[in-house]
Amino acid sequence: MAPQIELGAYQQADISWWKQPNLRRLYLMLPFLFLGSTTLGYDGSLLNGLQSMGSWQDFFNHPIGSTLGIYGAMPGFGGLAVLMFAPYIADNVGRRNGTAIGCLFVILGALLQAFPPASNPAPMYLAGRFFIGFGGNLTNGTCPLLITEISHPRHRGKTTTIYNTLWYLGAIIAAWASYGTLVHLSGDLEWRLPTGLQCAMPGIQLIFLWFIPESPRFLISKERDDEALAFLIKYHGNGDPNNAFARWEYNEIRETLRMEKAAAANNGWYELVRTPGNRKRCALIICTAIFSQCSGNGLVSYYLSSVLKTIGIIEPTKQTLINGGLTIWAFLVSLAFAFAVDKIGRRVLFLTAGVGMLVAFTVWTACSAVYAKTGSSGAGSAVLAMIFLFYGVAGLAWPGLTVSYTVEILPYNIRAKGLTLCFVFTALSGIFNQYVNPIGLLNLEWKYYFVYIAVLVIECLVIYFYFVETRGPTLEEIALLFDGENAHVATEPPVEKSQMTSEDEHVEIVLK
Repeated sequence: MAPQIELGAYQQADISWWKQPNLRRLYLMLPFLFLGSTTLGYDGSLLNGLQSMGSWQDFFNHPIGSTLGIYGAMPGFGGLAVLMFAPYIADNVGRRNGTAIGCLFVILGALLQAFPPASNPAPMYLAGRFFIGFGGNLTNGTCPLLITEISHPRHRGKTTTIYNTLWYLGAIIAAWASYGTLVHLSGDLEWRLPTGLQCAMPGIQLIFLWFIPESPRFLISKERDDEALAFLIKYHGNGDPNNAFARWEYNEIRETLRMEKAAAANNGWYELVRTPGNRKRCALIICTAIFSQCSGNGLVSYYLSSVLKTIGIIEPTKQTLINGGLTIWAFLVSLAFAFAVDKIGRRVLFLTAGVGMLVAFTVWTACSAVYAKTGSSGAGSAVLAMIFLFYGVAGLAWPGLTVSYTVEILPYNIRAKGLTLCFVFTALSGIFNQYVNPIGLLNLEWKYYFVYIAVLVIECLVIYFYFVETRGPTLEEIALLFDGENAHVATEPPVEKSQMTSEDEHVEIVLK
C-alpha cells in the first residue's frame, strides 16, 4: 500500500492568490492558456450547429451516415498524427513554444474550412478539419502542462481542472454564433462566418502567450536553474528572495527531476511501462481517456441534431437553441465543480458522475423506446430532460478531470508522454464515436443507446475498484501514492525549522 502523505501548515492554509500581487498577476494570465481547451470546444460544437443549416447541407450535398461521420472524425485523425511528436516538442522546445505552434496550425485549419471551393469542397474541408485536430491536440498537449507546472501547489487542482471545463465555453460560442448566423444571415455566409471564427481564439492566445512565463520544471530540465528559481521566488514566494517555501519547492523540483532522470536512464517510451507504478498510471490514463469519450456524451457533442430527430424535434432553429442551452448548462456545472475538486476529491467526483450518467442514460433510453412506439410528446420531453441531466452529472468530473487527473499522476520525466497517451486514446475513442455514432443512430435509432449503458456499467466498476485519490500532495509527492518506497521524490525541506520565521514555516512532510 502506498504511504499516506500528511501536508504541513503551508499546504493546509488558505493561500489567497488575490492577496499576493505576483501570484495574482500570474493567475490573471491563465485565461489565455485556457483558450487551448476553448478552441477544441468550439470545433466540437460547431459541427452540431452547421448540420442544422440548410446552406451548409446544400453546399456539402447533405452528408449522412459514413460521409457525415468522416467529417466529424477527421480532427481525430489530425490529432493522432501529431501526438507522437507532441511530447518531444513539449520537452525540447518548451510548453509555451509548443502551444504557439499548435495555434498556427489551428488558424490554418479554420481558414481552409471556411473557404473550400464550391465545385469540390470536400477535400479542402477535410484538410482543414485535419489541421484543426493537428494543431488543437498539440496545443492541448502543452497548455495543461504549463498550467499545472506554473500553478502554486495549493491551487494546482483547481487551475488544471478549470482548463478542460473551458471546452464548454468554446462550445457555447460556437452554438450561439451558429444560431445568430442561422437567424440573421443567408447563403454561404451563414456557415462560413462561424467556421472562420475558429481563428479568433488561437489568434488571441498566440498574441498573449509571450506574456506568460515558461514552466520552472522545464527550465530546470534544461539546466536553466536561475530562471526557474527566479520564477518560483517571484510568483510562489511573492518576490521575497528569502521565502522558505519558494526555495523548498525549487529544491524539491530540482532533486526530484535529477532522481527521475537517473532512474529513467534513456528508456524513452518504455519508461511508461517500466515500473509497476507507471503501468498503473498508464492503465488509469487509458481508462480515463476512453470513458471521457465513450460514455454516451459523444452522441450529443457531435450529433445532437440526429438525436433530436429521433424524438421529433426537427426544426433547425429549435435544435440550435437546445444546443446553445445545453452547452451553457454543462459549462456552469463543470466550472462550479472545478472549484470544488480539492474539497470533494477526484475519485468521489468520478464515481458520482459515472453513477449519475448511468441512471440518466438508462431513463433516456427507456423514454426513447416509448416515444418510438407511441409518439408520446411526454416521452420526447423526458428524453430532452434526461439529456440535460446527463450532461449535468457528467460535468461533475469528465470535462475538467480528464486532463488534470492525467497530468497529476505523472512524474515530470514521463508527463508529456503520458499526456500524449491520454490524447491517443481520446482521439481513437473520438474517431470511433464520431464515425460509428451516425451509422448506429441511422440504423438502430434508440436501440443503439444500449451500447453506452453497458459501457457506463463497466466505467462505474473500474472507477470504484481502481482509481486513486490524488487530492493534497504536490506534483512531485503524488509519486508516493503509486511507487511507494521506490518513488524518486526529494522530500527534505531546504531549511531548518530554526531558520524559519513564523510566517515562513511553510511545509513539513510526514511520511507514515
